Amino acid sequence: MKLLKSFVTIVIAALLLAEYSYAQGIENKLNLMPMPVKVELTGGEFRLNQNFKVEIKGNPAERLYGATSRMLRRLSQRTGLFFTQDYLHKDSTCQNPDFIIDAKRPGKVRLYEDESYELKVTESHVLLKAATDIGALRGIETFLQLLEADSSGYYFPTVNIEDYPRFPWRGLMIDACRHFMPVDVIKRNIDGMAAVKLNVFHWHLSDDQGFRVECKSFPNLTKMGSDGLYYTQRQIKEIIKYANDRGIRVVPEFDLPGHSTSWFVGYPEYASAPGPYSIERNFGTFNPTFNPTIEKTYKFLDEFFGEMSKLFPDDYMHIGGDENNGKQWSANREIQSFMKKNNISDNNSLQSYFNKRLLTILTKYHKKMIGWDEILQPDMPKSIVIQSWRGEKSIKEAASKGYQVIRSNGYYIDLNQPASYHYLIDPSPDSLKLSNSERKNIIGGEATMWSEFVSPENIDSRIWPRTAAIAERLWSPKNIVNVRDMYRRLNEISLELEDIGLTQIKNQSMMIRRLSNGYDITALTNFVNVIEPVQGYRRIVQVPDFKSYYPMTKVVDAAVPDAKTARNFRYLVDDFLAGNIQDENRIKKIYNDLELWKNNDAKLQEVVKKSPVLNEIEPLSIELANISIIGIQALDAIKNKTKVETNWVKESLEKIKEAKQSKAQVELRVVTPIEKLIRRAGNI
Repeated sequence: MKLLKSFVTIVIAALLLAEYSYAQGIENKLNLMPMPVKVELTGGEFRLNQNFKVEIKGNPAERLYGATSRMLRRLSQRTGLFFTQDYLHKDSTCQNPDFIIDAKRPGKVRLYEDESYELKVTESHVLLKAATDIGALRGIETFLQLLEADSSGYYFPTVNIEDYPRFPWRGLMIDACRHFMPVDVIKRNIDGMAAVKLNVFHWHLSDDQGFRVECKSFPNLTKMGSDGLYYTQRQIKEIIKYANDRGIRVVPEFDLPGHSTSWFVGYPEYASAPGPYSIERNFGTFNPTFNPTIEKTYKFLDEFFGEMSKLFPDDYMHIGGDENNGKQWSANREIQSFMKKNNISDNNSLQSYFNKRLLTILTKYHKKMIGWDEILQPDMPKSIVIQSWRGEKSIKEAASKGYQVIRSNGYYIDLNQPASYHYLIDPSPDSLKLSNSERKNIIGGEATMWSEFVSPENIDSRIWPRTAAIAERLWSPKNIVNVRDMYRRLNEISLELEDIGLTQIKNQSMMIRRLSNGYDITALTNFVNVIEPVQGYRRIVQVPDFKSYYPMTKVVDAAVPDAKTARNFRYLVDDFLAGNIQDENRIKKIYNDLELWKNNDAKLQEVVKKSPVLNEIEPLSIELANISIIGIQALDAIKNKTKVETNWVKESLEKIKEAKQSKAQVELRVVTPIEKLIRRAGNI
C-alpha cells in the first residue's frame, strides 16, 4: 500500500511539474497578462488586414456591442489600418465575418458571475465563445494582447485558449479623499482594470480629508466637507454605467465610525465630542468619531444610506471601520455611562454594537456589509465580509470562522514595493493551513491605492503597471510564478495600458520637464531611472507635517516604484556573477550603465543651477557618480582577475553604506548590485 501511495505521489508530482513547465513555456512566448488557465499554440498566424470584420451571436447585453466597437478602434489605433466596419449594434449584419463572438446570455455585474471564455484563433478565422457577455469581455482583452507584428504586417498567433478566474473578487481601491481624483482619472483606471480582468472598483469616498459624494439629504457633507471637490450624483451614475459596460462592479466605501472628520464639519452633532470641526489637512489617524450611543446618529445614517443605496446598485456597501483610536469615546462621560449601563466592556465592543446597528440599516436597504478587519468581533454575524489589511493572522481567523474574506494585505501599492513582492503573495497561501471549505471563504483580493502622496498626474504611475501583476495573481493558476517572465510581460502590458489612456509612462516625462525647467531632460531622466520613492510609510515619517494641499511635483513624485532601468541592472549583475565572468556581452552592458551614471552628475549639475527645486537631490547624484566609478574598478578587477587592496574594499563599502541612505524621500536602487561587484572583487 505504501509503495502504491509513493507511486501515485510521484506521478502526481510529475504531472504538476509538466503542467508548470508547460505554463512557463507558454509564458515565454506570449505577452498575456493575466496568463490564461490553458493555452495551446498551434504554430500558425491569422493575418490582420483592413477587411477584418466581427459578428456577434447569442444573446448578450448591449455592452458587448460597445466593447466590440472599442476593440475595433483599439486595433485600428495600434495598427493604422482603416477597418471598413464601423460601430456594432444589435441590428448589425456582417457577411463572412473573420471574428465571431458568441455569448449565450447577458451577464450580471455581480459576485460569482460566470467570466469564463474560450478563444480559438486559426489561420482563417477567430472564434470567441462565452457563457455570458462578461466572459466575452474578458476574452476580447486576451485577443487584443495576442497582437504581434513583423515586417509583413500585423497578425495573431494561432492558439486555443480556455480561461476562467481563480477568484471571483478581483479589485482595485482608489482613495479619492486624501487627494481628490477627477472623473477622467477614475474612468481611465477603470479601463486599465478591464484590460487586466479586474472586476471590482472599490471607491473610497469619505475620510478625514474630504467627503466626496453629493448627498441631497445632507448637503453640508459636500458644501462644508469637501473644499468643493466631490462627485455629483450625475457623475456617480455616469461612472457606474462606464464600469458596468466593462463588466466591473462599483463598491463605495463610507468610512466610519473613525476617519470621519469631514462628516462633522457640516454635522458636528453626530460626533463624540463637541465641535466645531474643520477638514483635516494632515495625514494619519485622528480622534473624531461618530457617537454610537445616541439614536439620532442612527436616524442620520439610516437616511444617508437609504439615499446612497439607491445611487449605488451593487449588493455590497463598505463601511470602513478601521483605525478608530477610541479617544473621544473614552473621554465622553455620557458614552462611558452608556457602556456601563449596557454591559459594554470596552471600545472594541462598543464598535461592534455600532456595526451591528449599522448592519441592520444596510440589511434594510438590501446591502451586504464589508469592512476592514477591525470589524471582525466575536459577536458579528457571518453575513459580513472582512477585507484584511493587517496580515494573514486575521485572514485565517476570519476564514476559519466562516466569514468571507478579501485580501489586501500584501497588495498595498501605495507603499511603493516592487511588482515581484506583490506577485509572490498568494491570496490563499498553503501556510494558512485551512480546510478546503474554509479556504473557499477567501473570495479574492484588492490592490489598494491610498492617496496621501499621489495627485491626478502621477497616480497612474503608482497603480500601473504593478497592479497588472496583482491582477494575474487573482486570476491565473497558482503555479504561474515566474518573476522574470512576469516582468517581461509586464513591460509589454504597460505599453498597452498607455495605449488605452493611462499616463504612467508619458506623465513622468512631463513632470521631469517641469523639474528640469526646460526641454532637455536627459540628465535628470538618467538619474530618475535609477531611483525609487522610499518604501512603506517612511515618507510620512520623513516629512511628518506634510499637508494635503502641498505640491506633488518634486523628484520623489516623478520617480516610480520598481524602476525598470534599476531592476534590469540588478538582474544583469546577478546573471553576470552567477555565470561566466568572461561573458563579454554582459560585461559591456554593465560597463555602459556605469559609465553613463559616472558621467551624468556633471550634466545634472548644470540643470540644478537653473532649477533650485533639484537642490535636494544633488548629494545623491554625486553619490551615484562616485559608486559608479567604484563599480567600474570592481568590474575591471573581476574581469582581469586582479587582486584588490583590503583598504580599497573597506573604503568602497563605506561609500556604499552612505549611498544606501535615502535623501529627498528617494533611494538609489543600483547600490546593492554595485556592492555585489565590490564583494566579488574583494573575495568577501
